[in-house]
Amino acid sequence: MSAKRCVGAQSICFAEDIYVLGRAAVVGKKEGNGPLRSFFDEIDETDLFGGENWNDAESRMMQKATATAIRKAGFTPKQIRLLFAGDLLGQLLASSFGAGEMPIPFLGVYGACSTMGESLLLASMAVGGGFADCAAAVTSSHFASAEKEFRFPLGYGNQRPLAATWTVTGSGALVVGDKTALERSMAQTEESVKKERGDVQVVIAGGTIGRVTDYGVKDKANMGACMAPAAAAVVEAHLQDFQRKPADYDKIITGDLGKVGAEIFADLLGQKGYRVEPVQEDCGLLIYDNELQDTHSGGSGCGCSAVTLAGYLLDKLYEGEWNRILFVPTGALLSPVSANEGSTIPGIAHAVVLERKKGGN
Repeated sequence: MSAKRCVGAQSICFAEDIYVLGRAAVVGKKEGNGPLRSFFDEIDETDLFGGENWNDAESRMMQKATATAIRKAGFTPKQIRLLFAGDLLGQLLASSFGAGEMPIPFLGVYGACSTMGESLLLASMAVGGGFADCAAAVTSSHFASAEKEFRFPLGYGNQRPLAATWTVTGSGALVVGDKTALERSMAQTEESVKKERGDVQVVIAGGTIGRVTDYGVKDKANMGACMAPAAAAVVEAHLQDFQRKPADYDKIITGDLGKVGAEIFADLLGQKGYRVEPVQEDCGLLIYDNELQDTHSGGSGCGCSAVTLAGYLLDKLYEGEWNRILFVPTGALLSPVSANEGSTIPGIAHAVVLERKKGGN
């Protein structure tokens, strides 16, 4: 059975459909003022989410997203078998403190800004492998906590170079499950959610696990350049493993490459013979209006791809505008220590296939 679930050198598929049962996107003020405002479940105008400091705010944000996704799936927290969650902070502070308030077995994961892809693949693999009937994948980031951790305290007032991106204050959560969990979800979920879905289901159809890729970039203010090679490498591996071409997807959506990284990503794949521009999108370019919000190269952070997926991308699938997308969140694997010591910044990216299906089959 395991051989049937391995595809090519790096990819996986599932013997049975893995369904998206619930989803939620919770964001801060700046994100709520952006072009995706209508796709978010909750917008906090204070960015504190009722917390006392920035780390506490991120934990509370993660809790809100998780609780909302579980409720929209028609479940209670005790009915979720596993919680995969991660963030950008040292020792996964936001996720760990947030998970401590929920009665769910917790597995913390770290893939920098690619963490939503990692957590979603792991949750789907747990369900597909029979280790859980349903599991949650959650990721968060907060502008203020990330700046404090990786760059400068906000009060320092440093200037940002044009290649820099803006860390998204947001948390995205998905609940995924098998056919049995889907049937329970459909029987218990809210009428508004049933109406949203209709007879459409979105499934996790497979994915490609990325490899750490290091092109020697050292500039922590240019995350796009650090991550673009990893994104190009995992998409190339995915297309080869599944014997597909970019046009087989309605959209190939990277996580937070921003303007600089997205151009490098397309150029690198073009050198390999793949033209992605007709279907290319980037969550970091979707979440903000750069002319009005001055985010330089675009959005970034764990929450960037997570809230864009949980809100905007899944809406497009449920509405039928898209039928199959490749979701490719991207991460820069640096720490405050490695960056200050002048180390290179490796990149990682994971690719997740999401498909629209009519009915529960």
